[in-house]
Amino acid sequence: MRLSSFILPPPPPFTPFPPGCAIIRPPRDGGIRYRGLTQEQILPVDYEIEYICRGNRVIVGPKVRKCLPNGTWTDMMQASRCCKSSLTPHSWGAQLYIGALFPMSGGWPGGQACMPSAQMALDLVNNRSDILPDYELELIHYDSMCDPGEATKLLYDLLYTEPIKIVLMPGCSGVSTLVAEAARMWNLIVLSYGSSSPALSNRQRFPTFFRTHPSATLHNPTRVQLFKKWKWTRIATIQQTTEVFTSTLDDLEQRVKEAGIEISVRQSFLTDPAVAVKNLKRQDARIIVGLFYETEARKVFCEVFKEKLYGKKHVWFLIGWYADNWFKIKDPAINCTVENMTEAVEGHVTTEIVMLNPETVRGVSNMTSQEFLAALMSRLGGKNPEETGGFQEAPLAYDAVWALALALNKTVAPLKAKGRRLEDFNYNNHDITSEIYRALNTSSFEGVSGQVVFDAQGSRMAMTLIEQLQGGSYKKIGYYDSSQGNLSWFGNDVWIGAGPPADRTVVIDEYRYLSQKLFAAVSVFAGLGILLGIVCLTFNIYNGNVRYIQNSQPYLNNMTAVGCMMALAAVFPLGIDGHHVQKSQFPVVCQFRLWLLGLGFSLAYGSMFTKIWWVHTLFTKKDEKKEKKKQHLEPWKLYATVGVLLAIDFLSLMIWQIVDPLHITKEKFTKEAPKEDLDVLIQPLLEHCSSKKMNTWLGVVYGYKGLLLLLGIFLAYETKSVSTEKINDHRAVGMAIYNVAVLCLITAPVTMILSSQQDASFAFASLAIVFSAYITLVVLFVPKMRRLITRGEWQSEQQDTLKTGSSTNNNDEEKSRQLERENRELQKIIQEVRTH
Repeated sequence: MRLSSFILPPPPPFTPFPPGCAIIRPPRDGGIRYRGLTQEQILPVDYEIEYICRGNRVIVGPKVRKCLPNGTWTDMMQASRCCKSSLTPHSWGAQLYIGALFPMSGGWPGGQACMPSAQMALDLVNNRSDILPDYELELIHYDSMCDPGEATKLLYDLLYTEPIKIVLMPGCSGVSTLVAEAARMWNLIVLSYGSSSPALSNRQRFPTFFRTHPSATLHNPTRVQLFKKWKWTRIATIQQTTEVFTSTLDDLEQRVKEAGIEISVRQSFLTDPAVAVKNLKRQDARIIVGLFYETEARKVFCEVFKEKLYGKKHVWFLIGWYADNWFKIKDPAINCTVENMTEAVEGHVTTEIVMLNPETVRGVSNMTSQEFLAALMSRLGGKNPEETGGFQEAPLAYDAVWALALALNKTVAPLKAKGRRLEDFNYNNHDITSEIYRALNTSSFEGVSGQVVFDAQGSRMAMTLIEQLQGGSYKKIGYYDSSQGNLSWFGNDVWIGAGPPADRTVVIDEYRYLSQKLFAAVSVFAGLGILLGIVCLTFNIYNGNVRYIQNSQPYLNNMTAVGCMMALAAVFPLGIDGHHVQKSQFPVVCQFRLWLLGLGFSLAYGSMFTKIWWVHTLFTKKDEKKEKKKQHLEPWKLYATVGVLLAIDFLSLMIWQIVDPLHITKEKFTKEAPKEDLDVLIQPLLEHCSSKKMNTWLGVVYGYKGLLLLLGIFLAYETKSVSTEKINDHRAVGMAIYNVAVLCLITAPVTMILSSQQDASFAFASLAIVFSAYITLVVLFVPKMRRLITRGEWQSEQQDTLKTGSSTNNNDEEKSRQLERENRELQKIIQEVRTH
């Protein structure tokens, strides 16, 4: 009879069965099968037991035992065990024990497929006569649940429970970190099949660690290459707070920085990703790298579905070692349906280390990758691979056993030369550990996962597979060889939109320009005003010798006309913006605005202010009025006053231009969404002429000009009743000052308030300039034109001496007659005094 087979460490030399031929199955059967027996059974006399070994191994010792009448078995003093066919009956194979931790549950239940895969490799190694012919490998394994806390207890059991383990094989990065850091104290080599943490590449911290699973940082060059391919320069990240993902993200941050790519948002979570996902949406994350285990991935994408952080505007990059149907597995920790999850994950991209050789080649195990998958499926008993944790990593566990077997096989000869054997290993034997380390470090063979080679940090070097979830299933879209920098692209990537989305909401700058109709209308009025100014200036110059014009101080009036024309000319650069000139020319336009308006105001208003100032100075003091009237007003004093005002403006503008020149500034407004369903926002911009201390300069200029305007109003009011022939148009000047001052005092603050509204601001400023200029020109020059036209006073002062009648100034005639009357009255008074 045969008992069902299972692999356990070998038994001690066979001990007799108890009387009555009762068989108690030993705790470790060494690979022997017993037919027809339960764990404990009483067998009849003359009953025979036949031992059968698995594979091509042979029985060493009695093959058949018979139950004797005295309740014992035949050949009780000889043990029966299975050995490789190359061993002689006198050379039994020594057992070498491997302590393994397979996570059958937890964040990554990779042991579900990796353990059968490792066991399959172990069976093949033990059946090979050319690999460790004098030894047999045995696997002692526990379920770590991918939990470092649980692994701590299991590691203690492995180390302090017989037999001695020559190598440790953990899975999960957190567990491997714990095991690898402790193993150095026991001189143990650690060979991991499922650990991707970049932190494990630290040779100072983990001096005896190797892994057939490449470091997670191997994903990062692939991710950066894809970012470049799709022209993304801004990404976001979300990670589970564990060492493996933190160190992976640190490496990614360094790589993207070197590539000129920005990580705009970096979120992390411990157990609940809800807040982190909301922050991603708040920060407008579009290209998102997610680093978390499979169970947390379901939580994340449930929140992603709720926040609508998926679709044609978003791309997620995930780890490729999840089960293919990870998003369809019912999870009580989330409240999203399978349909919700399927919708949320559609289109995401995974980067995955190539764990199965894509080529049909037979490696060291004489098995192709496809044959391996068929054998593994047979071991799993037809279980759905998508529902089997670690199915993708199973080739790595398979090759890990082969790497270990080949390394141990390589150490046999060097140890024999030193008079040592592998079975002499104990936790204090550093020499054997060093030999195993050197053998593993130089490993190079073709496995079912591809070429197995370790780098200087003990990490596996491999290619990266790029996949995309299309229609609910993963499709291969490319490979990337980071060592060669070679991207093999299939061109079958599919996007929900027209193509790869933008890495951010595309913000289109849209400049706000002045209404061209408004600019044209105001320009026409300004142009007509300049023509009016030319007519007035020409009239004043032509009639400069007429006494009436001379008594109005024509040179000051000429300055007023020129100043008005300059102010009107400032309307044109005031309306010129980026619609008309290039940005490089815009500062010149700003200077034209400033100088034309500043100097035009100084000439126009300064000349009028000078008139009213001197009228007030000479004719408003009653006690000195008679004496002042006798004084002659010298023209140079008037010109000097205008010159002082003009010089003040010129110097202030010059200092402003030198110290803090005007330049273009852009005012940004609230972004606007277009009516079409486009992934863009409109950023309205408005160009301004400004300087670093614009408010200070405006405060100085407006303060100075404002005082002049207020003073001009005061002087005009004070001189409204003054009558003088020296400046015969001072009342008209006063009226012009009233209008100009009111318009300027109202327009200046209004335009500052409306500076963000280009049309309104331009309309107020330009119309104030136009109206001020028109009013000034009309008030000062039209009455003179009307007087000279209606009265015919076109001749010069010299011609007046040659002609009589209408050529005589009416005012002079009246004054002459009045003087004659006064003279006659005085003569009568003198005569009366004499007679008395």
